[in-house]
Amino acid sequence: MENLVEVKYAQTGESTKTNIYGMREMQERVYAYRASKYLLIKAPPASGKSRALMFVALDKMQNQGIKKVIVAVPERSIGSSFKKTELKKFGFFADWMPEDRYNLCTRGSDNSQGKIKTFQEFMDSDAKILICTHATLRFAYETIEETKFNDCLLAIDEFHHVSADLDSSKLGELLHSIMTKSNAHVVAMTGSYFRGDGVAVMRPEDEMKFDRVTYNYYEQLNGYTYLKSLGIGYHFYQGRYLSALPEILDTDKKTIIHIPSVNSLASTKDKYEEVDRIIDIIGELDHQDPETNILFVKRHSDGKILKIADLVEDKEGREKVVEYLRHIEKVDDLDILIALGMAKEGFDWPFCEQALTIGYRGSLTEIVQIIGRCTRDSENKTHAQFTNLIAHPDASDDQVTTAVNNMLKAITCSLLMEQVLAPKFNFKVRLEDDNTENQKGEIKIRGFKQPSTEKVKRIIEADLNDLKAKILQDQNVLKALPGNVDPVVVNKVLIPKIIQTTYPDLTDEEVEEVRQYVIADSAIKTGSIEDTGDIRFIRMASRFVNIDELSIDLIDSINPFQKAFEVLSKTLDKRTFRLIQECVDATRLQMTEEVAVSLWPKIKEFVKATGSEPDKNSMDPHERELADALLYIRNKKRSQQ
Repeated sequence: MENLVEVKYAQTGESTKTNIYGMREMQERVYAYRASKYLLIKAPPASGKSRALMFVALDKMQNQGIKKVIVAVPERSIGSSFKKTELKKFGFFADWMPEDRYNLCTRGSDNSQGKIKTFQEFMDSDAKILICTHATLRFAYETIEETKFNDCLLAIDEFHHVSADLDSSKLGELLHSIMTKSNAHVVAMTGSYFRGDGVAVMRPEDEMKFDRVTYNYYEQLNGYTYLKSLGIGYHFYQGRYLSALPEILDTDKKTIIHIPSVNSLASTKDKYEEVDRIIDIIGELDHQDPETNILFVKRHSDGKILKIADLVEDKEGREKVVEYLRHIEKVDDLDILIALGMAKEGFDWPFCEQALTIGYRGSLTEIVQIIGRCTRDSENKTHAQFTNLIAHPDASDDQVTTAVNNMLKAITCSLLMEQVLAPKFNFKVRLEDDNTENQKGEIKIRGFKQPSTEKVKRIIEADLNDLKAKILQDQNVLKALPGNVDPVVVNKVLIPKIIQTTYPDLTDEEVEEVRQYVIADSAIKTGSIEDTGDIRFIRMASRFVNIDELSIDLIDSINPFQKAFEVLSKTLDKRTFRLIQECVDATRLQMTEEVAVSLWPKIKEFVKATGSEPDKNSMDPHERELADALLYIRNKKRSQQ
């Protein structure tokens, strides 16, 4: 199957260049906000967030009265990102030198009395830096008064693990308490800050206190030296996924295989057997290194020995593998890594070329993190590939509705990633007498509403992808994606409701300004801009539009997310695609007055074009939708009379 998303990059080298202090572009941007009491850093994997924190933390200790720095990471393996680092030799004024004693990301339970006691000791000592897991921070916090955090910097890595929901994250409540009961500074770092995954990350009143530094995926990847392109695609299997693996697993590429959770429909329920079968598909086990637990497998096709790391194995055996992975330096040190819940966020294997994920992943955050494993810049690759192997819907299967829903949700993940990976545009209104050329990255739209308030500007600057995540996860929008709901309903009814729910303090005018920006940004990022002589065209859905004639009314008439389903309709057989449409159609949007009114102009156009009213028994889902709207309007009118 062809990729649903294919992005090409300019290889400018800008994102890896450093200034006179040894800072990359992203780190320099963060350092400009070093005086912020509360700072949120949103940047992709491999952009250098950990070192950005070092620069900021050292300045706070040197110049801002901060006496201690506490760095909290979600799992022990990520703690190595904050190890001792010499920064003076690159031009900075100090080195990052945490004491080994206060690195609590070591073997052993995160809630052990020993680690908690060491944490307490650190708070009373003259030591400057402590590194621990989120879990150790939570347990230690329960034994320490909030005022102990005065004059401290609390840095939370992989911040999307925090939640404002008291039942799901004590870390969220801890953060709120420290912010309200101490003068502590906070730096939060994340590569995938999607509130659309569930409950809010922070309470709204806390979130408003943070200054934000955003460095997007496109800036990062476009500024690489070696990587030219990234593909995101799907492959569908019937029966068991192991039967489809030989077709899509390219053992010439450095690969991470994420097998499904044992609770997933894709799982065989025996994770160890699955690993054995994958190895059998690749080749024949030659031997296992007793020191590292790395498997040496002789490939079936040519007898080449491949080095395979098994992170599915539990306990002590896995610890040896993790230790080996920490010290990989050469491209030949590893060929394939098989994992279940590991090797996602914070895991660094720059040579990885493809991430093969088996089974549906419901979390956008998880997808972003997995893709980030193969998008590091490395001289051994020019293309990075993410492939999701998911179950093919089968009409004879009792789980057909679940399979269809999983397929649609998986595709929405790729649609969102397409938005995240695309370059940033600046939208402005095109006035009637405006014939000037657009500046680089600027697109003018007739009838477009410019952001008029700081609230709207803040949402557009910092929250646009978060808002798109929420939109794409909405059940009604999901039903509309295959094209069986009129684009006007999606753009002018469903999306404004989601915006209003997400930001209840916005006025109707502000909601409309955000709505227009969301749909314009979405439609153009899923389209393509083409030059034809002196005229530039934008391809949106199946239309080619002269860029100088672009209007908000035209954008409102286009489903910005339909391209993925155009690809599906060409790839899947007609029977399967029809099955998808039928499953979605069975849970059609409930007709409301708002939807019916929005469709009334389309009903009149249909009658004028065909000479008849839309038929509710038509094979065309759009015609059935118009028929439902017409029936609703007539019933409403009858009841009023």
